[in-house]
This record gives sequence, structure tokens and C-alpha cells, in this order.
Amino acid sequence: MNVDSGRVVGRFAPSPTGPLHFGSIVAAVGSCLAARSAGGRWLLRIEDVDAPRAVPGAAEGIVRTLARFGFEWDGPVVWQSRRTAAYRDAFERLRAAGQVFGCACTRREMADSALARDGTRRYPGTCREGLPAGREARAWRLRVAPGAVRFDDAVQAPVAEDVAADVGDFVLLRADGLFAYQLAVVVDDAEAGVTEVVRGADLLDSTPRQILLQRLLGYPTPRYAHLPVAGNAAGEKLSKQTLARAVDDARPQQVLVDALSFLGQAPPDGLAEAELDALWAWARAHWSMARVPRCRLVPALRYG
Repeated sequence: MNVDSGRVVGRFAPSPTGPLHFGSIVAAVGSCLAARSAGGRWLLRIEDVDAPRAVPGAAEGIVRTLARFGFEWDGPVVWQSRRTAAYRDAFERLRAAGQVFGCACTRREMADSALARDGTRRYPGTCREGLPAGREARAWRLRVAPGAVRFDDAVQAPVAEDVAADVGDFVLLRADGLFAYQLAVVVDDAEAGVTEVVRGADLLDSTPRQILLQRLLGYPTPRYAHLPVAGNAAGEKLSKQTLARAVDDARPQQVLVDALSFLGQAPPDGLAEAELDALWAWARAHWSMARVPRCRLVPALRYG
């Protein structure tokens, strides 16, 4: 089931693991302009479902930085940490349908498993037909059927992945009692009526899993566009792990113009000297997804 093409709802969903860096601003700009240029709504969600990774104060800092850069979102900020009941409901629906099973495997026991495309360990199916004698379930996994999941990405090439072969049965409810990102993001997007998911290409390999969950839960599938991620001199994605610098919000116009250039939008000379409102007006009027580079990573050495 596809989304209704007559309405456009986009979203930006950062994880509060640290302050926004240039790559974060690129994703925010792309998702915002894709929605606003079509006359649509743009939502802001804080993806703090993985509570142990959240840095105290980071979420509030993200919201302040976005406001300082002139981003305007519709409705209140949504916090995943406050939506556990919604994830529980979706999980119980899948369990009632026989789509999930308990798993006793530890990370150490999974250490020799093959790697999936995104670097996670492919589940070998150890507990799929029942828990080993004397073991209790630590986590709960989705029972994945074989067969390719296909979708057309607005930026990257068409994607096809057999989730069962490449990833295996993936976790929905973790051993620490937290719901997994894959389930949370699917529930959140569906309940918010999101029609356009515009985000970094580092999440491209998660999309087949999310589409699979959408189908099982009877949710519509949004349109996807995975923007190239900003990289450093070593060819690594800018992130907290690669010590990416926080964006300087003292002069947001220059950072926004750099993000527009990164996304192939060719902003005119002098736009960085314009008022924020004028900069955003130009960006909305001239946004084109067709100009975005068709690759997964682009160096952004000034910000690396």
C-alpha cells in the first residue's frame, strides 16, 4: 500500500547523541525543502528510543539550533521516549499474528555470524524454532520470510534486498527492554502520516526492514530519498564517532548555503549575506531533488 500522493508530510528525526554537525544540517535542509517546496508539512521528532545513547541536554540543544537556523516545524516536537505504548501495541499485534519469537542468543554467541550490509550481524536462526533447553528469551525478533523487498529511491539507484538472506530475523524488542529503532520509526512515521522520508544514505540499508514492517502492520509505505552523507578526509561519515564538529550557529546563513551547495542546489553568490527569511524563500523556490548528487557520500572537508 502506497501513500496518498495528494498530500505531503515530511519529517526530520535526529538522535540526541550530541550536537548537530554539518551532516545533520544537510539532512534537515533536504527533508525540510522536499516538504515545503511541495506545500507540505514538516515535522520534528527526537529519536531518543535508545535511551543509553542519549546525551543529557543534547535534544534541547538540537531544537535550539534548528530554531536558530530558521527551521520551522508543524506541531509539537515528538519524543520517542514518550511513545512506548504505541510501540508496545504494534509489537503485540505482530506477536498475536505469530510474526515474532523469543531469542536467547547473546552478542558473544552472535560474534561469528556473517555481517549484513550495514555492519550488523546476520541472525543465523538459532532460536527460530524454539528456545534451546534451559534458556529464556532475552530479546524478541521478527520472523522474516524470504523474498526481495524492492523500492525506488528518489536519489539512489533502485534497491532490492532479501532481508531474510542478508539480515535474518531482526530484533524488535531488545534484551534491555527497549524497543528497537526499526519498529519505533515505522510506527512513528505511520501515525504521523509521513509521506516523504528524506534522510541520509547511511540509513538506506535499514529501509527494506522498515518496508517489511510496514507491510506486516498494514501501514502505507512512504516515498524515500536518501541524500548523500557528508564525509571527512578519511572518507568516513561525519558523526560523533568521527569527532565531527558542532555547527556554528553564530552565522547560520553560511552553513545553510554550504548545505545547499552540498546538495547540488547551486545557490547564488551573496546568498550567505541575505537575511534568513530571504535565504529560506530562495531555497524553497529553487529546490530540486533532481540536482542532488547520486551517491552515498560526498566529502565536506571544511566541516570534517
